[in-house]
Amino acid sequence: MKTVYQRADIVPLLAEIFRELGYEGATLSRITERTGIGKGSLYHFFPGGKEEMAGAVLADIDAWFDAAVYRPLRNDDARQAIAAMWANVNDYFRSGRRICLVGAFALDDTRERFSRAIGDYFIRWIDALRSALMRAGCVEEEAQTLAEECVCGIQGALVLSRALADETVFIRSVETLAKRLGAATR
Repeated sequence: MKTVYQRADIVPLLAEIFRELGYEGATLSRITERTGIGKGSLYHFFPGGKEEMAGAVLADIDAWFDAAVYRPLRNDDARQAIAAMWANVNDYFRSGRRICLVGAFALDDTRERFSRAIGDYFIRWIDALRSALMRAGCVEEEAQTLAEECVCGIQGALVLSRALADETVFIRSVETLAKRLGAATR
């Protein structure tokens, strides 16, 4: 029996391949090998090739973060949205076992190809968190600094957890950041 795929079924598979191999390492041959989907089918869904595949993955990540992190931080009760952000980030990054693909793309030559999507990801996260922090009582300058520190801390914790093969680094870092924001919003 042949499996019939939809484009939406393929995007998460591509995301994990890009996370594991990077943009340059994810050749079309390796993508077909790891997904089991033929080149013709991949080009049917992604006529623009690997660049379109990576763009679809970044759009999918953006949609998830918009729904689970940015919108709640901008619109919901500030303290509840911040608490939900920590839980969602922990789940999304699998307690530090899953790299941030957007962050990884920002660090190599791929950045130029997807600079707008990469920059928007970080800008929107910082802005949304700053907004929640201000609604929770922080002055704008402090809220901006804390938001930047938190996003930096999450990204750094992901790198360090991966480098040390120790997810507890990520867990401890996120807990420390959450306590810092909690103390700032009392």
